[in-house]
Amino acid sequence: MTTFDELLSDVSVPDLRRSTDELNRLKAGTGPAADPAATDRQHAKGKLTAYERLDLLFDQGTFTELEPLRRHRATGFGLDERKPYGDGVVAGWGLVHGRTVFAYAHDFRVFAGALGEAHAAKVHKVMDLAEAAGAPLVSLNDGAGARIQEGVTALAGYGGIFRRNTRSSGVIPQISVIMGPCAGGAAYSPALTDFVFMVRETSQMFLTGPDVVQAVTGEKISQNGLGGADVHAGVSGVAGFAYDDEAECLEDVRHLLSLLPQNNRELPPAERPFDQPDRRTDALVSLVPAEPGRAYDMRDVITELVDDGEYFELHAAWAPNVVCALARLDGQVVGIVANQPAALAGVLDIHGSEKAARHVSTCDAFNIPLVTLVDVPGFLPGVDQEHGGIIRHGAKLLYAYCNATVPRISVVLRKAYGGAYIVMDSRSIGADLSFAWPTNEIAVMGAEGAANVVFRREIAASDDPDATRDRLVKEYKSQLMHPYYAAERGLVDDVIDPGETRSVLVRSLAMLRHKHAPLPERKHGNPPL
Repeated sequence: MTTFDELLSDVSVPDLRRSTDELNRLKAGTGPAADPAATDRQHAKGKLTAYERLDLLFDQGTFTELEPLRRHRATGFGLDERKPYGDGVVAGWGLVHGRTVFAYAHDFRVFAGALGEAHAAKVHKVMDLAEAAGAPLVSLNDGAGARIQEGVTALAGYGGIFRRNTRSSGVIPQISVIMGPCAGGAAYSPALTDFVFMVRETSQMFLTGPDVVQAVTGEKISQNGLGGADVHAGVSGVAGFAYDDEAECLEDVRHLLSLLPQNNRELPPAERPFDQPDRRTDALVSLVPAEPGRAYDMRDVITELVDDGEYFELHAAWAPNVVCALARLDGQVVGIVANQPAALAGVLDIHGSEKAARHVSTCDAFNIPLVTLVDVPGFLPGVDQEHGGIIRHGAKLLYAYCNATVPRISVVLRKAYGGAYIVMDSRSIGADLSFAWPTNEIAVMGAEGAANVVFRREIAASDDPDATRDRLVKEYKSQLMHPYYAAERGLVDDVIDPGETRSVLVRSLAMLRHKHAPLPERKHGNPPL
């Protein structure tokens, strides 16, 4: 029987021998034949090669490459002499924690990872396969944008990627990992995906670079200052995560994939729980001050509630007044949305509303139940907020909750005032179950503000306005803000012991696991974008 090596040595297939040798050099890290120092330059920048990144992403030895022999067909501008195999992108599939995942990785050593017609065709191929197979797609971005020498065909390649991103949105999880430059039109693909990871110092995203910005506006700024990892993770909100190195980044990509279903027709993967489902959470009584104005860290509450105290926070550095996370309760994945009293007193503002709305929508798309922890004094007042469209942005969160069909449970820990109470998944907008602690205050507004409005004339006419105000505030609290007021009217299903919060959530989620809530027949809704 003829072996593969013997076949390669046959004089009739010299091109196959050359192509295989070149691919082996690429995979071994010695660079394309035309530029053997390319790998060294990549490493000198603190960056791994495409193959090294894929080795970290996938379970060992499971990656299968697609179309490694594809080459571009362009001519002119020096391209006739440069036709490397792979054309600057590595695409294929493998296993992550034993489950199929598709991926493509730009190879900056070949044409600086720039996208041309053949490059785009490989990306389109793997995206189509991911959708057809119903499996997540991960893109490892490290490219110089459109290949200028190929002109408009490169731009058409990006159009095909964007169309596929949109078609797969809410169908399969899509994760973008920025590990180098991602500029111009290339930046729109990550923006269309579900999650964006970035690496500090080596990755940047922007539509127009620092030189163009300076030429047009006169502003001088570095690439990292314009579109680095911390900028997008903490200022723009484009990225959900920022890391110091690529290995740590890819390890968290693997962890995120372990919390997501393969597609929108499956439930998230369950794990055998080691934490007791009925474990009491008495520590919550001391973690959450009874006084509605005192701050505390909501992340401590989440740690106490979830399995083994472990959760995966999204957008931790952006809009910190709202906490969004994925975690497990009794081994089942849940999405958590919570007000954060340690930042802006936990109010809802433009960015916080957008952040929470995105998380709610993502969880609903991938069958992840929602747990909402409420401690909200209202929407942030101010001219900037009103002129910035807080009404429209707040409506995004309202729309996301109202449109969600997954199991939804809310818990009012302390205060829940005004429109913000309604928006934070109240019973009136469709929460399946709503619970409250005995310290809850659910009302149109705080007692002092309400008394100043309702009893304005009586306070003004009093001989002792301060004493009269204090008396009327107490009366208002006792009549309209006592812990059982909402429960008596069916707006809260039960007032629960904080120490039983975990067990109540676990039992409620188990009951709702097979919830079915179809939406009206329509092409799609029209959210307040």
